[in-house]
Amino acid sequence: HLIGYLGEISEKQLASGRFPHNRGGDFIGKFGVEKAYESFFHGEPGTKQVQVNALGQVTGVLETKEAVSGKNVYLTLDVKLQSKTEELLAGQVGAAVAIEPSSGHVLAIVSGPAFNPNAFVEGMTFDAWNRLSSNEFRPMENKAIQGQYPPGSTYKIVTAIAGLEEGIINENTAYYCPGHYRYGNRTYRCWKRSGHATAKIIDALARSCDVFFFRVGEELGVDRLARYAEGCGLGTTTGIKLDNEAAGLVPTSVWKLKKKGAPWQGGETLSIAIGQGFDLVTPLQMACLVAAVANGGTRYKPLVVQRIESSDGSVVKIGEPEVLGRLPASRKTLEIVKQGMVNAVNTPSGTGWNTRISGVRVAGKTGTVQVVAMSPDHEEDSHESKPFRFRDHAWFVAFAPAEQPRIALAVLVEHGGHGATAAGPIAKEMIRTYLEL
Repeated sequence: HLIGYLGEISEKQLASGRFPHNRGGDFIGKFGVEKAYESFFHGEPGTKQVQVNALGQVTGVLETKEAVSGKNVYLTLDVKLQSKTEELLAGQVGAAVAIEPSSGHVLAIVSGPAFNPNAFVEGMTFDAWNRLSSNEFRPMENKAIQGQYPPGSTYKIVTAIAGLEEGIINENTAYYCPGHYRYGNRTYRCWKRSGHATAKIIDALARSCDVFFFRVGEELGVDRLARYAEGCGLGTTTGIKLDNEAAGLVPTSVWKLKKKGAPWQGGETLSIAIGQGFDLVTPLQMACLVAAVANGGTRYKPLVVQRIESSDGSVVKIGEPEVLGRLPASRKTLEIVKQGMVNAVNTPSGTGWNTRISGVRVAGKTGTVQVVAMSPDHEEDSHESKPFRFRDHAWFVAFAPAEQPRIALAVLVEHGGHGATAAGPIAKEMIRTYLEL
């Protein structure tokens, strides 16, 4: 999905004037990096104008223009990590993105299932195209940048930032979780039916207590929460230089009135606060958010190209880190969030305990997204007993080492079940591979 593929230039493209150095029969980038950097890859053909006599014999050379070779484009990918991530996602439907927190360089970006790009070069039969385009698992979609999913409990990072920055909570605020929360005439349940007892923010993040974040979300309201989500880079494209990046969705009361023709309901804010409901994010957006938390708050534009060189080795362009802004969070707020993520992985009660790695502290956050509302009779059904399309999506976001982060990542497994058991092991192996553990 990242590299893309070539295809024969169309008559429409030739007529557009955007390809002055191409002619009929040429192959150009049609997708991915091949398309985004086509102008660098292609080069220019050489020409020679000659003078001929009446017999067609060359009598002189009027003008010669040497061919110009295409440029060499070097990607930011870590080859070993990219290969390992492809292996880990084989047979899965989902995506994984890894980013260097200090620069925004994309270290790995994988979408599954994949497709064979070489099939497009020689032309594809109608039947082959139909099989590919109608596949229910959408192999043509780059789920890392185009897949839009509710973020599940990974969104509690945003809710925590908003609650702390707005003064609704501090590190000592404690809420009691009996396993449910009553709002209006409806009961909202925590994922842990027996409850978490009394929890403060760090423990609430580590154990992913829904009731704690229900209460924070209720106090914030949807529009304040939306402002922080947007400040964290959600609801807009990241600017990665790849086509068809999705923006996701950060809902507001005005959005619902316009789109749904109905006023916002307070109970919907409770769902949003724990990453369920209308919120939609891409795996790339979540990787960028976690990278910003890891580096102390700087939001970088994700880059896939490290440098571009001419055929003689001279550097034409360097992919310099580009700052998009800062998270709407103080240093103290980010330290609290980081500690919650560290405890999620490194304490036995944390939801990410099984992703811990000996010798390095990983900071992480699990997320599980309910795909459909199940009737009370089926709420406790096992993951395996549900039809595939009704199974929960699994998220895991993380960075490591926690003290001096070198990698931040997001993993999404469609219908994978729990984040800790489906997405977490993939993230764990990605971190081990990159840090060579």
